[in-house]
Amino acid sequence: MNTEKDLSTYFMDLEHRYGAHNYHPLPVVLKKGKGVHVWDVEGKQYYDFLSGYSAVNQGHCHPRIVEALIAQAQELTLTSRAFYNNKLGEYEKYITQYFSYDKVLPMNTGVEGGETAIKLARRWGYVKKGIPENRAKIVFAKNNFWGRTLAAISSSSDPISYHQFGPYMPGFVSVEYNDIEALEKVLEDKDVAAFMVEPIQGEAGVIVPDEGYLKQVAALCKSKNILFIADEIQTGLCRTGKMLACDHENVRPDILILGKALSGGTFPISAVLADDDIMLTIKPGEHGSTYGGNPLACSIATVALQVLKDENLAENAEKTGNLLRQELKKLNYGFIIDIRGKGLLNAIEIEHSDPEAAWNICLKMRDNGLLAKPTHGNIIRFAPPLLMTEPQILDSVAIIDRSLTEFMKS
Repeated sequence: MNTEKDLSTYFMDLEHRYGAHNYHPLPVVLKKGKGVHVWDVEGKQYYDFLSGYSAVNQGHCHPRIVEALIAQAQELTLTSRAFYNNKLGEYEKYITQYFSYDKVLPMNTGVEGGETAIKLARRWGYVKKGIPENRAKIVFAKNNFWGRTLAAISSSSDPISYHQFGPYMPGFVSVEYNDIEALEKVLEDKDVAAFMVEPIQGEAGVIVPDEGYLKQVAALCKSKNILFIADEIQTGLCRTGKMLACDHENVRPDILILGKALSGGTFPISAVLADDDIMLTIKPGEHGSTYGGNPLACSIATVALQVLKDENLAENAEKTGNLLRQELKKLNYGFIIDIRGKGLLNAIEIEHSDPEAAWNICLKMRDNGLLAKPTHGNIIRFAPPLLMTEPQILDSVAIIDRSLTEFMKS
C-alpha cells in the first residue's frame, strides 16, 4: 500500500471479499468522527450529512455520552433480564417522565422497536378491544420503512425490500400516506388494532405530510378505538426541530417508538413507550431481549437524552434547518425539482436523464468534503448532526453548490 488510494481500496476490498453484499456504500472509508465531521483513512475531513441515518443527532463521539459509556463499561455491561440491575429502573423512570408515558419496554434496534409495538397492538386488540383471536390487523402507510425483518418487509410497498422473501406476515394492511379519507375507509374494519406511521417518511425521501395530517390521524384513531403508533425512530429526538415530530402538531401517540439517536450513535438502543392500559397486556415470558435494558444501554441513553435538552438541539435544528432550506432554494439548477424537509431532516429531489445523477452528485460532494447518500435513486437526504452552526450550514451549501456545478460540467 504505497499510495493513498491503496489504503481505502484495501479496506473496501476486505469488506467486499469477506462481507455479505447487502449494502452499496459510497466509496469512502471512514476512520474518525467528532461533532459534525468525519475523517477517512487518508485523513481527509468531511461534513457528515447522513448522521448514521439520524443516529448521531448529538454529534460524533459526544464527550459526555462517550464518558458515560466508558464509565459503565468498566462497572457492569450486561446481566440479562433474569436479574434486576441498578441502572434499569432509574432509566425507566427518567425516560417515561421525559416523554410522559406510564411505561417503557427497552429493546436494542429500531426494527425490534417496531416489532414490539406491533405485538403490543395485537395483544391490546385481543385483550382490550375484543378482536377475535388471530384476526387483528395493523395498518401501515405505503412507502414506509422501519427495517428489513420479515415483519417489516411484509408491510413494505418497495419490491426491493420484499421480492423473493415471502411468504409474508398476515394481518398487515397498507394505505396511502397523507390521505385521511383513505385511512378513514380502512379503519372502518373493526379488526384493525392499530395504525403505524412515520410522522415524516425518511427512507421514502423525506416526505412531509400536509399540515394537520397527524392531528387528523390521532383524532380518527381515537374515534375508532384504534391505537396510533408513531415510528419516531428517525424523526424523533430533535431531528425535525422538536423533541418529537409529533410535537409539531401537539399529538400524543398511543405507542411511541424511539431508537437511533437514543444512544447518540454509540450503541444499539431502542425503546417503546405506552401507558399501562397497553403495556401491561404483555406478561412475563411473552416478550423480551437478552440485551434489552442492559446497564450499559441505560446509562448511555440517559445521558444521550440529557444532552438533547442541555444543548438545545431541537431549537438549533429548527434554526439551522430553516437556513439550510432557504440557502438550497437559492441554487439554480433545473434538474432539482423539489427541496423539502423539517428541521435538519431534508432532501433534494432530482429529475435528470442520467439515472445515476444523484449517485454521481454524491460522489462530487464527497470529493469536495461533504458526505450524503441517495435514496430511491433520485433523492439525496441532507441530515447532518444537530450541532451544526450557521457558518457551517453556509459552508456546506457552498460545497453542495460547487458539486452541482461540477456535475453539470462533467
